[in-house]
Amino acid sequence: MNDTKTLTVASPGESPYAVAIEAYNLLPQPAPRRTVIARSVDDVCAAVRFARDNDLTASVIATGHSVATSQPLDDALLIRTALDEPVVIDPEAQTATIPAGTRWAAVVAAAAEHGLAVLHGSSGTVGAVGYLLRGGISFYGRTHGIAANSIVSIRLVLADGRIVTASPAEEPELFWALRGGGGGFGVVTSVTIRLMPMWKVYTGIAFWSAEHAEEIISAWRTWTEDAPWTLTTSMRVLNIPPLPGIPEAIAGRTVVALDGAAGIRDPYLLTDISHQAAALLDPLRAIAEPIIDTWDLRDPIELPLTHMDPPDPIPYVGDHLLLSGLDQGDVRMLVEMVGAASGSTLTSVELRHLGGAFAYPPENGGAFDRTDAEFALLVVGAVGGPLTPEMQEDAAARIRLAFAHRDTGRTLPTFVESAAQPSRTFDAATWEAVQRVRRSVDPRGLFLPNVVPFVDAG
Repeated sequence: MNDTKTLTVASPGESPYAVAIEAYNLLPQPAPRRTVIARSVDDVCAAVRFARDNDLTASVIATGHSVATSQPLDDALLIRTALDEPVVIDPEAQTATIPAGTRWAAVVAAAAEHGLAVLHGSSGTVGAVGYLLRGGISFYGRTHGIAANSIVSIRLVLADGRIVTASPAEEPELFWALRGGGGGFGVVTSVTIRLMPMWKVYTGIAFWSAEHAEEIISAWRTWTEDAPWTLTTSMRVLNIPPLPGIPEAIAGRTVVALDGAAGIRDPYLLTDISHQAAALLDPLRAIAEPIIDTWDLRDPIELPLTHMDPPDPIPYVGDHLLLSGLDQGDVRMLVEMVGAASGSTLTSVELRHLGGAFAYPPENGGAFDRTDAEFALLVVGAVGGPLTPEMQEDAAARIRLAFAHRDTGRTLPTFVESAAQPSRTFDAATWEAVQRVRRSVDPRGLFLPNVVPFVDAG
């Protein structure tokens, strides 16, 4: 086992420190006292000992997509998990064991070799373990529910240095709390999840000129009222800057975009899924011809490309609400606020359809295992040039205020962008139960939560 004397502990100004604090969002500036990049379980154990022996708290990141939600790191050791281990697929058991630091693209590719799929996020660059521990909202989600419900077991290093496996049979209370409880229980080194057979996926994205935004969004909203559980979709109003990789037809203009997916586990289901997709897409295509339309039958490995999330880090401001529903007045208000004539500076305002299996937890679900909300509202404002953080924060705040009448007061931990934003995953009784588990495994408070999942939105 590595000794702390051989561990590369970096301080501000040193090259390994800069690598350790790299984040997907370039706007936050995390400033921990020290950093460590853990390439093995031994490294993790040594890092935990170093933090404990030097009276530091510890915080954990992997890909850095959620670094802005971390608690203040002034007296913290930031442990960046980047374990040099492969994804292990068990085709017979239909499981994948994912080392901490692995991105979804690698997991999707490994599973696809065996005709299997996983409840991954919309971006292949997101870290799989952090996404799963925060719940996870997948484009397979209306069929299969919150991604954390697919976790079979979690291996982690505790504050006292013990390496434990949490599962329904071992450490069941810890297993429950780890799934959506906000982190801060230890350093997770791997997660084992259930996979599902997957033949093809019907997926794609269609863009329309923003002049058709109200009609397009209204028709989609009406469709969601009775949408089949097989389809999970997202509607966005986008102001897309002319960046490398952006198609010329949509760069530098305001557009409305519909993307999503339906998984097809067996070929005999193709006809039904095709008819369901046509019932969604044909009325929208009849309103106006899309500028770009990529909806088609594809291999599951292509799904992480559908949402067209930026592959490289950018500076941005983000916000998130869970909505109880939408009506025609809400759609009109949204278009007035961010449509082509609005002058909006926001890069993306997204309505992601929930419902279906998202609302129904399994018998052995975790601390966060369901949501009653009908839609997730996600706001992103890129920062740069004349677009300041303050300007984008004000724009996001106006969206939040406008939809206050639909705000459920709850959030999805996957989409919380900042420790300063409202973050309420569950009720007070669940929060206290999570806290009891946290105190039992970390009585001295060595580890900082990654998300505080009970901060009132009011």
